[in-house]
Amino acid sequence: MILPILLLAAQAPATAAQVVPPTHRWTRLFISPMGEPFRPKDRDDDTLADWFAQADKNHDGRLTLDEMQADSERFFATLDVGHDGEIDPDDITRYEQVVAPEVISGGSYGLMEAASDGGGSKRKFFRGGDDQHQGAGRFGLLDLPEPVVSADSNFNRGVSVTEFRQAAAQRFLALDLDHHGYLTLAGLEVIRPAPPVAGKAPEAARIPNEDPLPDQQDPH
Repeated sequence: MILPILLLAAQAPATAAQVVPPTHRWTRLFISPMGEPFRPKDRDDDTLADWFAQADKNHDGRLTLDEMQADSERFFATLDVGHDGEIDPDDITRYEQVVAPEVISGGSYGLMEAASDGGGSKRKFFRGGDDQHQGAGRFGLLDLPEPVVSADSNFNRGVSVTEFRQAAAQRFLALDLDHHGYLTLAGLEVIRPAPPVAGKAPEAARIPNEDPLPDQQDPH
């Protein structure tokens, strides 16, 4: 009886070792797809996870288009200081100088990202010369140097709440690489804009001024 059992064991296919893909924790400044800055509170804070938890309103681990647009409206309200329904040039100046000055300065001193392969984490520093992206593109998931201004689809030097919602929808689609109709933290953790070729951002990552969705045209 022992010999047949040994023969069967020898013929059984070997189980391949599971390969755990690397994930990336953001232990540095993170600028959300709509331009909101999230700065680490301590060395172990995950700023991408902080934004995701905030936007994922029902905390089911899936960020839907509706949730992302709702989060964009919340941030819009904080930028619209005059509460007139538009982020005007003064609001944009305040955003670039006070709320998220990194989108203009691009400073990256002491920025750090932790990569984990499932068996521990390994940190590495990013210096200014290591990343050819500009402005907020250095701190986010999309190559958008100025994510608030780029929502101005009609180029009138102001951003309406409708334009901001449209931009949120376009950016959601750009991040939903697998077309699931929702985003997960694990899926976002592996996204990073590819280095620009010859000083230019890749077309797949660049959406400087998003076109309005067909069913979301601003009647004004």
